Amino acid sequence: MKYSLAGYEAKDAAVLVNSPRYRMSFSTGGLFLQESVLLATLYGEKKDWDQVRTEVIDNNLLQSRTVSTTKRIVREVIGRLQELDDQERQLLVQGNTEEQSSLLWLAICRRYPFIAEFSQEVLREHAMTYHNEISADDFDAFFNAKMEIYPELEKITDSTRKKQRQVLFRIMREAQIIDSNDTIIPASLTVRLRELLCSHQPQALVHFPLAEGCQ
Repeated sequence: MKYSLAGYEAKDAAVLVNSPRYRMSFSTGGLFLQESVLLATLYGEKKDWDQVRTEVIDNNLLQSRTVSTTKRIVREVIGRLQELDDQERQLLVQGNTEEQSSLLWLAICRRYPFIAEFSQEVLREHAMTYHNEISADDFDAFFNAKMEIYPELEKITDSTRKKQRQVLFRIMREAQIIDSNDTIIPASLTVRLRELLCSHQPQALVHFPLAEGCQ
């Protein structure tokens, strides 16, 4: 499948390529649901990410085998949690597993524009055209299309690209975006999560396959 690049201007592409926000460093772990709730809870108490980072690392609260692993996970999780606002983080701490998974998927989309665009241009388009299965070929075709406007993607090795694909599919399964057979799961957001997003971030709904818009 070939993905259209219509609507992208060359000058905009150049800006995004040089922007630190166009990250491709999502080859660590998966959704990190338990870790994210733990760190979000600590932040609610301390209101300081540096203090959260220090406490988790010094006390090995993630029970990782090595300090380097703990640091890597903490860096990734904090980066994602910082993409959520206070209300969203509060719901992440207090909500059910479904709400937590959805909020973490949203945080990942905000942190990684590549994944955000994949959610809209591949997942959402597939769901709307009743092509509900997602494959490695879909990822590769999308990646190749993005290389046309983001030349720096050409520097990513085949092994790294494969790892990123594996991690993204793992994240989507853990976030209940796709099932174990890589079939898209239509979004079913809870009432309070939908109301929260519609109150201040209605555009966020585009990252959830077949989610209804705000009324």
